[in-house]
Amino acid sequence: MPKYLLALLSILLSIRVFAADPSPAAHGLLLDATVVGHSVIAVGERGRILRSTDAGRSWELLPSPIETTLTGISFADAQCGWAVGHDGTILNTRDSGLSWTQQHSDKTISFLDVFAIDLRKVCAIGAFGLFYFSEDGGTTWTPRQAIEQDMHLNRITSTGNNTCYVAGERGTLLRFSTANFSFTPTPTDYDGSFFGVLALDHGGLLAYGLRGRLYRSEGPDVEWKPIKLERPALILTAVKLKSGTIVLAGQARAFFISKDNGLTFQAWEPGLTTAVAELLETPDGSLLAFGEAGATRLPTPE
Repeated sequence: MPKYLLALLSILLSIRVFAADPSPAAHGLLLDATVVGHSVIAVGERGRILRSTDAGRSWELLPSPIETTLTGISFADAQCGWAVGHDGTILNTRDSGLSWTQQHSDKTISFLDVFAIDLRKVCAIGAFGLFYFSEDGGTTWTPRQAIEQDMHLNRITSTGNNTCYVAGERGTLLRFSTANFSFTPTPTDYDGSFFGVLALDHGGLLAYGLRGRLYRSEGPDVEWKPIKLERPALILTAVKLKSGTIVLAGQARAFFISKDNGLTFQAWEPGLTTAVAELLETPDGSLLAFGEAGATRLPTPE
């Protein structure tokens, strides 16, 4: 394990709990997942890449060219995608994830997330302010300084209209233009770690992080205001379902839902007792959690 450890990884790796699951392939730590066509592809420890074609009821292990932990995955379309991880790993697929080739490796750095802008433009972020981008489909990768400090950049999320948000340590929230690769800081009054930003209805935004810290904004350049949770639990991931319900998760047994576009949240108990790194809604409306227990199907919030 390299020395570049984000809080997300250290927390999830500190306890190994394997929940009962009908698909043995889905056991073990999984850190990210995405929908690819009608399938779901997930990545995690030891370079594992999994695919489900039945909304997470069963999983198959796909061939992987590496054995280092994979932390992020993103697809530009139904065929072309990238996965990133420790040891500066960047993998690329051109056949919907059935096979992968390594495009980059560097044992001195660790990537934590990736975003495929289109078939040629893709960017990867990571520990100590790491930001790499490619404009030729991953043939060449160029480092760039996104921030002056060496803070970890944890997650990059698209909010539409050529705009992404990068969440990181020490209150870092950056608005990133995919049109010209420019960064604009969006400050809050919080100086702890953020783990992501979720796009809300009507242009709103929700940032989430350590100790249950939530901040909501009505849109770009609008003040971020704190939202209170019932208890200060670490929040690592958020998803807005097709129903409009927002689900938050992270620390073991820490689930919260909102039915008013992120204005208020209440505790939710779906029955999963281990830490969650990613939440994902499948095309058929199933809710999946990825983390210490591998891949788990959750009930639909009432």
